[in-house]
Amino acid sequence: MASPERKAIDVTVRQRRQMTLPRELCDVLGIQPGDRLEIAVEGDILVGRPKKRLALEALKEIQDAFARSGMTEAELQAAGRRVRRQLTRERYGTKA
Repeated sequence: MASPERKAIDVTVRQRRQMTLPRELCDVLGIQPGDRLEIAVEGDILVGRPKKRLALEALKEIQDAFARSGMTEAELQAAGRRVRRQLTRERYGTKA
């Protein structure tokens, strides 16, 4: 998704320190009711990002690293099984 152009939107912080995000902002960012946001302070700027976007970006990084490794999914699964068996033997003295 392309970055939306920078546009200021006024919101009001209510008595319980709550605010409502305008629908147009939620639509641009793909935010739905019940979604979680990560809020950070950078200098004197409040920055909010949808948590699902963070998860999707992390997944994309993992997929890219996997693609660069040249390892197939079957090879990765086999390596994972070998490591799991080895750890099980070391911890419990048995086979997994």
